[in-house]
Amino acid sequence: MTRTALVTGAARGIGAATALRLAADGYQVAVLDLREEDCAATVEAVRSAGGTAIGLGADVGSTQDAVAAVARVVEELGAPTVLVNNAGILRDNLLFKMTETDWDSVISVHLRGAFLMSREVQKHQVAAGWGRIVNLSSTSALGNRGQANYATAKAGIQGLTKTLAIELGRYGITTNAVAPGFIGTDMIRQTAERMHVTYEQFVEAAAKEIPVGRIGVPEDIANAVSFFCSEAAGFVNGQVLYVAGGPKS
Repeated sequence: MTRTALVTGAARGIGAATALRLAADGYQVAVLDLREEDCAATVEAVRSAGGTAIGLGADVGSTQDAVAAVARVVEELGAPTVLVNNAGILRDNLLFKMTETDWDSVISVHLRGAFLMSREVQKHQVAAGWGRIVNLSSTSALGNRGQANYATAKAGIQGLTKTLAIELGRYGITTNAVAPGFIGTDMIRQTAERMHVTYEQFVEAAAKEIPVGRIGVPEDIANAVSFFCSEAAGFVNGQVLYVAGGPKS
C-alpha cells in the first residue's frame, strides 16, 4: 500500500526538498502552501521524478482551510498518515519595534498551524494504526535577537511535539521535531536584507561560526525528516533533532 504524506510550506526551500525526498521514499505527496499556484514547481518536480503529487492552497492557521485541505488530500490521494508541519513566515524585529500583528502572524502560521493540521490529520493516522508527524522547530527556539515571535513559536513547537508523542504514541503514531540551524533559503535572504548586508556576506560570516564549515542546504533537513518518517524510526518519539552543523543543546 502506498502511503500519503502531507507537507506544509512546500512551495520552496525546506518544504520543497522534503516533498521531493518523501516522494523518492515512495510516498504520494500533497504539497501545501498559502497559494496553490505556488506549489506547481514542486508538484512538477515530484512528477518528473516519477512520483505522485498534488498541490494545495491553504492558510494553515485557518481551521476552515486546514479541514478543507486534509479533506481534499483524502479525496484525491487517500488518507494522509505522514504530516510534516513546515509552514512558516518571518516578521523579525526587536521587541520594542514588534507589533501585535508581527507577533500574531508568526504564532498563527507556525504554532496554530501545526496544531490545526496535526489535529486534523491524526484522526486518519489513528484509524490506520500508524502515523508520523514531523514538526519543524529551529535553533532559534533557544533564543535569538530580533525573533521574539519566531523563537517563541519554535520553542512552542517543541512542547507540542513532546505532548503529541505522549498522547498519540499508543496508536502507532510518532511525533518528532527537526530544528534546523543556518539553512540557505529565502528566509535567510530576508534576514540578510533586514540586517543590511548581502546574502553572500551573511552566508560567509555564518559559515565561519559553524563547526562543519558550511551552511546547511534544504536537503540536509529533508534527510532528517525522511528518517523520522521511516519504519526504522518507529521507536523514536518525542525527540528534537538539531540539524545545525554543530551542537546546539
